[in-house]
Amino acid sequence: MPKKTLKTKKTKLPAKLVKYLEKAGVKHEILEHRTVYTAFDAATTMKKKLGEIAKSLLIKADNDYYLVILPADNNLDFGKLGGLISKQTGKTIKAVKIPGEKIMESALKVKAGALSAFGGLHKAPVIMDKGLLKVKKAVFSSGSFNHSIEMAVKEFVKMENALLGSFGVKKKVKIVKAGKVVKNRTVVKKKSVNKKK
Repeated sequence: MPKKTLKTKKTKLPAKLVKYLEKAGVKHEILEHRTVYTAFDAATTMKKKLGEIAKSLLIKADNDYYLVILPADNNLDFGKLGGLISKQTGKTIKAVKIPGEKIMESALKVKAGALSAFGGLHKAPVIMDKGLLKVKKAVFSSGSFNHSIEMAVKEFVKMENALLGSFGVKKKVKIVKAGKVVKNRTVVKKKSVNKKK
């Protein structure tokens, strides 16, 4: 079990989620960890690869809300997601956006930043990027800053009746050394400056 920190305020695993998981009867593991607010921090804290962390986003497509799940090492391609929703619903989607935190609080009745990956709890359809199927197990947000849920990705898809599609784009960054692109990460090599006396 990951180490706990003493100085941060602990949040409880929502009882509603515990009941939801028990009722579904899916095999899962509750991971307790230090307080984290981002998928990157979750990966670092739990010593997991970013691709094993499921990032949860609330998306508004025209007037409808969706819970979108993708690997944490991916960015969302709004155009591809809009196309997928259009194809699924038969409606032409004009605008896909991430609503503000106040809208999230009123639409789903959750605190800002405390969105779980489980759409059934929020009465929101779940759409998951196929890239997450590359890992057998993933870590999903529980709606708590100190707990996450690890479970088989295929079980999650089945439980949430998730629509699958390809709308994640790998984050690309360039490494630059002495003016030449070396790799897909950005690091600029600084010149050393010697001061003469």
